[in-house]
Amino acid sequence: MDYQLNTRLNGNIAMTSSYHERASLQRDKTLYKFIWVQSGTLTLEIDHIPMRLEKDEIVTLTPLHHLEVKEVDGEYLTFVFNSNFYCIYGHDNEVSCNGFLFYGSSKVMKLALSAGQSSNLHDIVRIFRQESVIHDNLQEEMLRIVLKRFIITCTRIARQRFGVGQEKEKTFDIIRQYYVLVDRHFKEKKQVQDYADILCRSPKTLSNLFSTCGLPSPLRVIHDRIEAEAMRLLLYTHKSAKEISSILGFEDLSAFSRFFKKMTGESVSDYRKRVKREEFANCCGIIDISYVVENKELCKNKNQVILLKPFKK
Repeated sequence: MDYQLNTRLNGNIAMTSSYHERASLQRDKTLYKFIWVQSGTLTLEIDHIPMRLEKDEIVTLTPLHHLEVKEVDGEYLTFVFNSNFYCIYGHDNEVSCNGFLFYGSSKVMKLALSAGQSSNLHDIVRIFRQESVIHDNLQEEMLRIVLKRFIITCTRIARQRFGVGQEKEKTFDIIRQYYVLVDRHFKEKKQVQDYADILCRSPKTLSNLFSTCGLPSPLRVIHDRIEAEAMRLLLYTHKSAKEISSILGFEDLSAFSRFFKKMTGESVSDYRKRVKREEFANCCGIIDISYVVENKELCKNKNQVILLKPFKK
């Protein structure tokens, strides 16, 4: 069952079992997403990174993430909303998901549900579907309440994954605030000390907190966020490396190039060329990328491929 509500203030909430066929939802770049596999498997590409989900696995995505559904072999549910319908920033004290479930890095949150957790979320979905057919002046607020319940339930599941009990809630909230700040300021603040000052903690204290929860170091969090944004700009825009280095707040192109090479092992130009070769090969059904590399003239025009003999494994 598919359902979508657009409010008078441009709020949008939708639940669908066929996101890969819903072009309007795919085009909407304002949506936060929960993608939940309910049977079989689902293969996605998130920021050009492949991900395979199995039954009762959920992935959470922000409007920053570029999502492509590659293969559907089963059933899955997509629950989406935008900030005009429910602002997770403005209601952070209610759901505590910002910087945790929803964060701008390409290393996205993936949750594996237990039978009990899956049953709880199914109950919430059932209530959502019941409310979706009641068209009165209370419906919008009821759907907002159901959405909040879904978010909070997923937040609790994620906390359990990281071993965050009641005694660790305050500690973990500092970590979550750190992620929120990095998401907001990574272009101009690139040192742990910058965020430690805002949080009134020392860099050493932050490192210890992250280590206790088994998370990457605070500096790595900053670097991962910068890397993710750099890759998005390289993949999904036509901006030059020099323009991107300026957008990301680097002193010059050389500093950006050194950072990118250190993080990815590739130069900026090599990364862009490799991705284009892969996209070309996927588009044309070529199995071996080396075929494209050895026949560089093919890449000038995708339509020329039909004139070529097929690749032999």
